Amino acid sequence: MNLDRPYNDLPFLPPEKNLETAEILKAAIQANKSLAELKGLAETIPNQSIFVNTLSLKEAQYSSEIENIITTSDDLYQAYSLSDQKMNKDTKEVLQYRAALWKGYALLAENGLITTNLINSVQAVLIENNAGIRTLPGTSLKNAKTGKTVYTPPVGEDVLRDKLKNLEDYINEDSTVDPLIKLALIHYQFEAIHPYYDGNGRTGRILNVLYLTQQGLLGMPILYLSGYIIRNKEKYYNLLRNLTLNQDYDAWILYMLDCVRVSSTETIITIKKIQNLMIETSALVKEKCPKIYSKELIDVLFQQPYCKIKFLEDAKIAKRKTASEYLYELEKIGVLTAKKVGRERLFLNKSLLNLFS
Repeated sequence: MNLDRPYNDLPFLPPEKNLETAEILKAAIQANKSLAELKGLAETIPNQSIFVNTLSLKEAQYSSEIENIITTSDDLYQAYSLSDQKMNKDTKEVLQYRAALWKGYALLAENGLITTNLINSVQAVLIENNAGIRTLPGTSLKNAKTGKTVYTPPVGEDVLRDKLKNLEDYINEDSTVDPLIKLALIHYQFEAIHPYYDGNGRTGRILNVLYLTQQGLLGMPILYLSGYIIRNKEKYYNLLRNLTLNQDYDAWILYMLDCVRVSSTETIITIKKIQNLMIETSALVKEKCPKIYSKELIDVLFQQPYCKIKFLEDAKIAKRKTASEYLYELEKIGVLTAKKVGRERLFLNKSLLNLFS
């Protein structure tokens, strides 16, 4: 294969190959088991938004880091909580990732289909422009160190739209193939099509979690795979390239199945840690500040690491003056730490931030 030549011969899905080998089916069973455990745990939690907010921001950070867009957890959660501030470019891009994820989730909720238009909308929010599908030649992926071309995606708007239509049909069709095996194929195919000038990797990773929710494997978008990919980044790119060059589907599918299994297990552990911290915090506030305690107050403190007066007002817990008094009471007993950022005063739940740092 000539890596400098556009891969317009990228095969349509599904592949003409039996992918349900004994090894892959065994790995799929394990991945599905971990994912089902995560979904079951999440369904026992009355207010899933607590986990959705914090986990989706962490995924935004990890997924962007794969593309060398770097921000700290503290900068990210702080920026998300502020009304208006000049944030650095990387932090802004990470927050756009989260906005793009929720745009896709809202569109998916409307009719249950993952379409090219939905994916385009996600990418437009992510990149903050409407350039849409590539129409000009010249896109190629290069090794950052050597400058050598490692892949040249298909070119021609008609070609790209045909391949995206095939991908759309494959995503939405009824199939006897395990959905997690399909997930691996969908992720590869989207990255190989590489339909945009920018944001393909991040859009593809958002597509992963949208597909899992569409298939009913998750009730809410709370599983994210980017942490695993960062730790195994070189293998991730090597397997993508090996699939392109040698049609090695098996190794790629096994990688993605392990990614789902490990990520599910890690998310379960994180959720349980948050739950335990919430229980400890509730007990402390009940003991030290019984007059201000409420379940709703604890929920607000755990929706993200930084809190402020407006959050208590929006949750109808207290009006401004009383909300301020509540937050300072919580600072006195060590639950929160006050921090002046620009013209705003934020209150940090440091124990929660530590779980994500």
